[in-house]
Amino acid sequence: MVKVPHIGEVTSKLKGAHEKNIALFVDGPNLLRKEFDFDLTKLKQQVEKMGKISIAKVFLNQFAPQKLIEAVSSQGMEPVITPVDCDVALATELMEAVYNPNISIICIATRDGDYQPPIMKAKKHGKETIAFGVRQNLSESLINSVDKFIEL
Repeated sequence: MVKVPHIGEVTSKLKGAHEKNIALFVDGPNLLRKEFDFDLTKLKQQVEKMGKISIAKVFLNQFAPQKLIEAVSSQGMEPVITPVDCDVALATELMEAVYNPNISIICIATRDGDYQPPIMKAKKHGKETIAFGVRQNLSESLINSVDKFIEL
């Protein structure tokens, strides 16, 4: 007699069946500087430990060098080049993720406390919030507003 697996057994064996979907946003002008030596590969590896990256965007201003844009793309992340303030563009995209029912975790890589309002909105809507950054000139309000802070 052939045993037919229960539907729950089949779905639990599917790759990523129970993974949480993650939206990752990187504040490029704030972190991608020579003095910080911020590594997008390490960031991505840390985030992938928590679930599946469904959205990965790196916000850059119009002065971003082509090599940086290519490096972001080679990581499988979407470079978002904006002529306006990167903070506004990032916060707008973050808010879209807040209202996306497929996203469970919102990750932001920055040192900037300006993102506290959208982070608080994300938490209010049941999203887990995680910030990544470097300690140099790091905003305490950022650390205190997210569920978890990870220094890279």
